[in-house]
Amino acid sequence: MRTDDWLADTRTSYDTVAADYADVVRASLARDPYLRGALAMFAGMVEDGPVVDVGCGPGHVTAHLRDLGVDAFGVDLSPGMVAVARRNHPGPRFEVGSMTDLDLPDASVAGLLAWWSLIHVPDELVATVFGQFRRVLRLGGPVLLGFHVGDESRLKTEGYGGHPMKVHVHLRRPDRVAGWLRDAGFTVEARLLLGTDEQPSALLFARL
Repeated sequence: MRTDDWLADTRTSYDTVAADYADVVRASLARDPYLRGALAMFAGMVEDGPVVDVGCGPGHVTAHLRDLGVDAFGVDLSPGMVAVARRNHPGPRFEVGSMTDLDLPDASVAGLLAWWSLIHVPDELVATVFGQFRRVLRLGGPVLLGFHVGDESRLKTEGYGGHPMKVHVHLRRPDRVAGWLRDAGFTVEARLLLGTDEQPSALLFARL
């Protein structure tokens, strides 16, 4: 699959479901103390400077980081998601952009979050994405990645609110993602496994 093909499919899919997706995840942090705790740890690791939420979706996590005192802003591939984020959370800055080619200066952010947004990136492009993360992050800056755990890729054809979608969801083992991070120059400092055996997820804390 060409880069522009999966990016276009992902953008169109999330434009279509943006409003319904925002409704689904609106209270997700309030329901999960482990996710809130992980974000609080991440916030405590950030030194002075901006933090980018890459693949921010409807902006609820970006806004939560702001509530924790972090100068967070969001970037998302979907203009529809960015519009919802701006409407629901007028405080933070939200921009349209792709994690494969971040429109940010070198060493311009003090921390980086990818909250279940890597799940649509094909394996062969993860190194490109992590290279972008390394380029924009300041030395010593923390990274927090969240993702689904598994060994398969699924094609999602129907999404939130019953709308049509066309996105591949890639499930990955923490060891594999950690290896990609190390190859990109990051040091993995902690891992947290979440969820049930039927629906496992993982969080990786790393630092440049």
